[in-house]
Amino acid sequence: MIRSLCLALTTLCFLPAWGETLVKPASFFQLQDGDTVVFLGDSITHQSLYTQYIEDFFYTRFPERRIHFHNAGVSGDKAADALARFEDDVAAMEPEHITILLGMNDGQYEPFSPDTFSTYRDGMSGILTAIEKLNSHAIPLSPTMFDHHQLALRQVDETYRFRERAFDPGYNSLMAYYSAWLRETAGRERLPFVNLWGPLNDFTFAARRANPDFSLVEDAIHPGAAGHFIMANSIIESSLPERRGVSSITIMPKGDGWISSRNEEITDLKVSEKADSVSFTFLAKALPWVVPERSSKYDLKWGPSAPASLGYELTKAGHKLSGERFRVDGLAPGNYELTIDDTVIATFTSLQLGSKVELQKYRHTPQSQQALSVAIINQNRNDEAIRPMRDLWSKVKGLRRNSSPGKFAAEYPAIKEKIDALHARAREFEEKIYEANQPVPRRYLLRKVPADE
Repeated sequence: MIRSLCLALTTLCFLPAWGETLVKPASFFQLQDGDTVVFLGDSITHQSLYTQYIEDFFYTRFPERRIHFHNAGVSGDKAADALARFEDDVAAMEPEHITILLGMNDGQYEPFSPDTFSTYRDGMSGILTAIEKLNSHAIPLSPTMFDHHQLALRQVDETYRFRERAFDPGYNSLMAYYSAWLRETAGRERLPFVNLWGPLNDFTFAARRANPDFSLVEDAIHPGAAGHFIMANSIIESSLPERRGVSSITIMPKGDGWISSRNEEITDLKVSEKADSVSFTFLAKALPWVVPERSSKYDLKWGPSAPASLGYELTKAGHKLSGERFRVDGLAPGNYELTIDDTVIATFTSLQLGSKVELQKYRHTPQSQQALSVAIINQNRNDEAIRPMRDLWSKVKGLRRNSSPGKFAAEYPAIKEKIDALHARAREFEEKIYEANQPVPRRYLLRKVPADE
């Protein structure tokens, strides 16, 4: 009965009501120079993946802004745990924006219980109240997907660390119920809300039409890198970012000459008399959004997973959120080789160039390689500073739970000193990121080549 109720409520909450007037959604998460963002959550945030991909987007899309990010995820946390460390781990950062991803542990992997749900509700309400007192922007995120099919596959695997644990067979539906409550609460409080449960389920079940054992949540609880990218993409796309694309170059003839018809920083434009060669220098305002193929240089405890690039492909993030549009109209008919800074990118027909090509598809462009170097530095930041810092916060939680107030007060400062050292280490990586993410002028050359070249 409760499972049917969960599904019914989910359907009602994720679809517009009959007769409802649809209102254009408002933008949110519009980060400005000097802003600090805190990602508050449990082990899924502790993984430092969806958070990292969001960081990569802002580092490369707004290189002129100094934006600071703080991961406040702790494995095993429920809403009450997150609230208990709120002052030291969240408020101390003085954030302008706080995302909240909790719920997976709050249901306790058991059937619906009014008392359990009440504890989750009270904890989340307390967090939202605490954020309001900070005058910060709260961004509630729905719980993610629990993959029951993947659980069945993994429970015959002796290496599966949750093999002996019992899970309610309707737990994914329970997460939908928690999501529905959170969405209603966010709406009542006039807060933004991002649905992560829906996209993870949608992409999973769509892929299972061809591959019945496909999963984005390889251990049934924690999304892998591909799932985390889908989460990051959902947050950014829902926020209606002010720069959805990277650049848009259009070169075309006008009168006796040639012009760039877009408001882009193009200089030294030269076109041959036969219109079979074009060269110019272009300084972009941003870099494309790219992700490393590996989620970490270490083997993480959450196990191997499909790479983030799969999530990038599934969401069409390049086309939708990282477009580098390149168009040259009026060329002599034929095939043209594009070179950027002496790197051969591809050969296109004059018809393709006259319509549009999307350069973000080519990972070997100098600008994509620069963006990848930024993402690698940020990956190192998360590997060497952020995830170890979150491990220490897990120790703080254990100390708080299992110690007297006096013992906690005596032992916490030593752990906090190590946390502060890792925080400083993260800032060192941040400085390297803001050195590496500055766009530089690129020299473009289009030249006509023989059809068989």
